[in-house]
Amino acid sequence: MAQCVVHQVARLLAPDCVPLCLTDGFKDYMTALLAHFGSWRQPERRQGKGPQPKPRWRPLLQLLYAQVVKSYRRRRIVAVTHPVVFGTMERVKAVLAACGRQVNTAFVERLNLDIRQRVAAVGRRVNTLCQGADGVLDQLALFQTYHNFVLPHASLRQPWLIPDVTHGRGSAKGWRPCTPAMAAGLTDQVWSLKEVLLYRVPPWAQPHVR
Repeated sequence: MAQCVVHQVARLLAPDCVPLCLTDGFKDYMTALLAHFGSWRQPERRQGKGPQPKPRWRPLLQLLYAQVVKSYRRRRIVAVTHPVVFGTMERVKAVLAACGRQVNTAFVERLNLDIRQRVAAVGRRVNTLCQGADGVLDQLALFQTYHNFVLPHASLRQPWLIPDVTHGRGSAKGWRPCTPAMAAGLTDQVWSLKEVLLYRVPPWAQPHVR
């Protein structure tokens, strides 16, 4: 699973782009990152005699990878450490300081919580089951569309230049709701769930049946 996640991220990057990666302490992420962002390097010779050392697979010099490791006691967090696996803490903080961030995994944890709350098949301690992997993928596809086109995100809202006066007794609206699809330029409005379900998509290529 870690290999699949890193592979999907690597496919979306520019050819020379090496990202800054922040994960929890799951060790398989290190193996996956090393497999996708590594290269063969010739170690330096330590002795004047003897065979030449064999090339070794090492991470790229641009790769930065830090972890957020939480220690629990009686189901409560008692300590949080940030070990740096590839690179240095100074370089990691310099990249994050440019966008006003810190070493954390809050964004992916927020997304995981949204998935568990809205996709019953992957929620914890639920009675709803799917009849196979296809059912889970269909539910995740519907959630992804709802999350990006229907659900406004408070962090993406945009201020109105002129407050929008309401027809009721409430105060004028000072913020324009915005979804990730609007922020990406894919649409100019917040969709309703009915519009999503009734949207006609172009037909895809069907397999030839003999």
